[in-house]
Amino acid sequence: MKRLVIGIAGGTGSGKTTVAKSIVRELNEKDAVIIGQDAYYLDRSDLPPEERERINYDHPDAFDNELLVKHIRQLRQGLSIQRPVYDYITHTRRKETVLIPPARIIIIEGIMVLVDPRLREELDIKIFVDTDPDVRFIRRLTRDIKERGRTMDSVIRQYLDVVRLMHLEFIEPSKRFADIIVPEGGFNKVAIDIIVAKIKSVLNSVG
Repeated sequence: MKRLVIGIAGGTGSGKTTVAKSIVRELNEKDAVIIGQDAYYLDRSDLPPEERERINYDHPDAFDNELLVKHIRQLRQGLSIQRPVYDYITHTRRKETVLIPPARIIIIEGIMVLVDPRLREELDIKIFVDTDPDVRFIRRLTRDIKERGRTMDSVIRQYLDVVRLMHLEFIEPSKRFADIIVPEGGFNKVAIDIIVAKIKSVLNSVG
């Protein structure tokens, strides 16, 4: 059985996860998995805590794309994977993993999904979620404070010093590799409908 791998990229807080969930919901497809690239940050347990804090986690080198590519290929082959679990507070991988079974539709979402050519080669459909910077910043601010134990000052400082620059250097240019660009994320019903129609067409053609 052919399995369809879909990559969804875009800046931090652009609405990638919302788009992924909207696609699965509109397809009414139970045989689908969504995997966040965020789970594949490199394990930094070998470094002292103060050094971990100085790492640029918005750079492509922060991700273990080698493992992610390996897992995508295993899922394509009908094999289950043990997806890592990342601790954003300590910048390390936890000992436990999450079992991800193979599925007909495999969605990979993350800020750098279209940056690495090795990862792009694994994608059948490439999507870029394009959302205004002010909206993305507010979403990131809210998320990092509520879910990742950050302070408002640290989030703002990181955004101005690192996140914005990395977006302009790596993420924004990766838009050119996208097959489909979605303005305003999961709230763009027309774009979601077009993507769903394309996926159905591909699935129906391969049986």
